[in-house]
Amino acid sequence: MPHQTTERAGPFEVTGYAALHVMLFVPLLLVFLLVWLGGVLIVVWIGVVVVLALLPVSRALADWHRRMAARILGQALPSPYLPLPRGPLNRLRAQAVDPAIWRDFLWMLWAMTLGFTLSLLVLLLLLLVITIPIWWYGAGPLMRIRASVDRLMLCPGRAEQLERRVRLLAESRAEAVDHSAAELRRIERDLHDGPQARLAALSLNLGLAEDLFESDPEAARRLVNEARSSSSSALGELRDVVRGIHPPVLADRGLVGAVEALAVDMALPVQLSVDLPGRAPEPVESALYFAVAECLANIGKHARAGEAWVRIRYAAGWLTVVVGDDGVGGADPGGGSGLRGVADRLAVFDGTIRLSSPPGGPTIVTLEVPCVLSSPRITPSSGPV
Repeated sequence: MPHQTTERAGPFEVTGYAALHVMLFVPLLLVFLLVWLGGVLIVVWIGVVVVLALLPVSRALADWHRRMAARILGQALPSPYLPLPRGPLNRLRAQAVDPAIWRDFLWMLWAMTLGFTLSLLVLLLLLLVITIPIWWYGAGPLMRIRASVDRLMLCPGRAEQLERRVRLLAESRAEAVDHSAAELRRIERDLHDGPQARLAALSLNLGLAEDLFESDPEAARRLVNEARSSSSSALGELRDVVRGIHPPVLADRGLVGAVEALAVDMALPVQLSVDLPGRAPEPVESALYFAVAECLANIGKHARAGEAWVRIRYAAGWLTVVVGDDGVGGADPGGGSGLRGVADRLAVFDGTIRLSSPPGGPTIVTLEVPCVLSSPRITPSSGPV
């Protein structure tokens, strides 16, 4: 999402951050020296152990300073690190090859010298009574200089952002191709196992009935009745296959109407709240529809919830859908393929999915997709479904 701007911190708050900077000088110095020592000893295994053990610590210190810089500047700052895989060894390996981690050590040199001097100066201006007016008007600018340099060194640059964007697009494209291939195989399997088999039986029954019309009209009539039943079943299965590709209700009534239809089929009450001043592009509506369907299906199967809710909002170019329940919580995003499939669908449109599910609940899934709406067709509404 785009960077969010908030109110800048005032003199007292920035002075508190300056105090934290000063207190963190010793941990920064220790980590820097130990990593340097580990680098010297890298020829033996103990140096490798020291460096790998300190990488998470250096990242935590950089994250802390990044959050302080974001508050001082009044702007959310993106993290430059590559995503961490599951498993402790895999996480260590990923951090060891992440260039942002190693750039943190260059930032430490700044933080322990000029950065430390700026933070200490802010504290001295406050402690020296005769400089109180200077502190009141100077603390903010001084700390914003410090925070600006921190942002420059701790956040991804434009070239790095473009490289990451290209990498993410390549990954989402590959996932979209894999997903499309899997969908085609599923459709082919559903057609082969369902309508195709019934239509073959229908053709066989009609052929037998034609042969029996003269010799055994009663048997021919029975075969025709069976053929009629088979045709009805085949039609129903074809509708199910089509519904799995693009539900007719989605095309007719849009995302809100389609979600209402999903909510009606739930065994528990679903509260629907909508603030959507138009229609999203059809591919985006389809991706969000199937995402909501997956979330509601998980609620029905696993949540043991008394009620659920779906909130659809559009603001600042982002369409946000929040699906929640008051169930037992403890959902694991890596426990099944459903949410991973949802993430793959949304990634094609630069969308994201976030899951919050502490033990005891509530479980909240937030889906966000950037898009442009068409002309207004839907008015804000809310209420139980």
